[in-house]
Amino acid sequence: MYRYDEFDAALVNERVSQFRGQVARRIEGSLPEDEFKPLRLQNGVYLQMHAYMLRVAIPYGQLGSAQLRRLAEISEKYDRGYGHFTTRQNIQFNWVELKDIPDVLQDLADVEMHAIQTSGNCIRNVTSDHFAGATADELMDPRPWCEIIRQWSTFHPEFAFLPRKFKIAVTAAAHDRAAIRVHDIGLHMKQQDGTTGFEVHVGGGQGRTPVIAAKVNDFVPESEILDYLEAVMRVYNRFGRRDNKYKARIKILVSETGAEEFSRLVDAEYAAQSAHEKIDLPGDEIERITAYFKGPKLPTRPLESTAFNDARVADPDFDEWAAVNLHPHKQAGYTSVTVSLKPIGGLAGDATTDQMMVIADLAEAFGHDDIRVSHAQNIVLPHIAIDDLHAIYQQLQRAGLATANESLITDMIVCPGLDYCNLANARSIPVGQDIQKVFADPAYQRDIGKLHINISGCINACGHHHVGHIGILGVDRKGQEFYQISLGGRADEKAAIGEIAGKALSQEEIPAAIKQIIETYRSHRTSKDERFIDTLERIGHAPFKEAIYAAD
Repeated sequence: MYRYDEFDAALVNERVSQFRGQVARRIEGSLPEDEFKPLRLQNGVYLQMHAYMLRVAIPYGQLGSAQLRRLAEISEKYDRGYGHFTTRQNIQFNWVELKDIPDVLQDLADVEMHAIQTSGNCIRNVTSDHFAGATADELMDPRPWCEIIRQWSTFHPEFAFLPRKFKIAVTAAAHDRAAIRVHDIGLHMKQQDGTTGFEVHVGGGQGRTPVIAAKVNDFVPESEILDYLEAVMRVYNRFGRRDNKYKARIKILVSETGAEEFSRLVDAEYAAQSAHEKIDLPGDEIERITAYFKGPKLPTRPLESTAFNDARVADPDFDEWAAVNLHPHKQAGYTSVTVSLKPIGGLAGDATTDQMMVIADLAEAFGHDDIRVSHAQNIVLPHIAIDDLHAIYQQLQRAGLATANESLITDMIVCPGLDYCNLANARSIPVGQDIQKVFADPAYQRDIGKLHINISGCINACGHHHVGHIGILGVDRKGQEFYQISLGGRADEKAAIGEIAGKALSQEEIPAAIKQIIETYRSHRTSKDERFIDTLERIGHAPFKEAIYAAD
């Protein structure tokens, strides 16, 4: 993983010192809230329903053991003993007191972490595939370019006050696990005639106006990508609307301008860049950053593990977990482990102080000190020897971290909703818990197979309901909480926005409606190998809508 140099360290420490003074003036009353707000947002500090919330950056979702231990310590010392991992591969602390936030930021800086640009109208945390560098299906490791883009975008003077927030994702795998088509800019690494470059998608997003990004360039060589990104950002900064925050995202500009015209504007801006504006990124600098991401030297191991196979026979719970929570590794004898943060009846994405410590210890002992945060609010240990899996499972089990449900129906993305967020219209957490209870039987979950339910408490779509196979959106109806169901969303290489099924339902009606959807799928699938989303796309939405509203 990337290590700070002296410039990184100086920059982050100076920012902490600066913000410490700003917080002191806010507390003493000499800095009004309206003036403090843009300053705190630049440091990842939100004012939520009950308290301040601090969002900590985890660039491209990667952590080391020392960093996760520090997050655990912060949760214990300054919060309420847990942290909340998000769909942008970050972590949030919901109960930190404003007076303590400078100390938290200093504790983070000491382990090469920060909260810079995790909020505000700037380029946010660059995200990527949580299996990057380990998965067998990627062309190359995208993380070095995530880091290069992070360095380019941090404190960029031209893009510190954009019309609205801006999000970039990078992937290099054929199967898109980074959801690049629902980002402001999505980059897919390619090779063309021996040259590495990027397919560029612009203008994706969710929220009030969900849009799938337009492909604006088939191939931009890596030597030109930062200049091309500059051109995209300048077009947005120049033409993006600032009169209406609901129309200010780049997706609106691309939609209203048209993808072809937007691409022409970017090409014109790119061509107009003078020589002194071009970003000279030397090859040795690319190599220097790439070297930080070289995977661990993994000892050669046999493809089959007798210890692993014997443990699966002897321990049925382990067998069930191993069948669900493992991802193929590029090297024989190894696997990537998803540690589910979605126990039945739990809070999606939350990890306690003790649980974070356990994961840090496991990563250090077995996982080459490499930890990832996934877009689905889980944790990944990307480099695990198959021989070590049973020992790891036993420790996860004791810590309440061995739920066998990765990508199954109970592995839901759930935003904090009205329990925490002052923007929300409805609660999300209890809805997810109610659904989990209906599908708690592990055998039932496995029979249903891969299926993504995403839940948001408001139209801002922090729970990514638009791209859930089944999406659930909380809405307010004259002071009462109701929920819209959408069907057919997906965030992968076939990205699509879900269609609203019909009228909103009460919280009490939602679990039964989801049950009806699932049973309709089971009755129509051609085999157990046909996934829910494939059945839905094959037979259409009508049978599912009829099942939901049959009693009307």
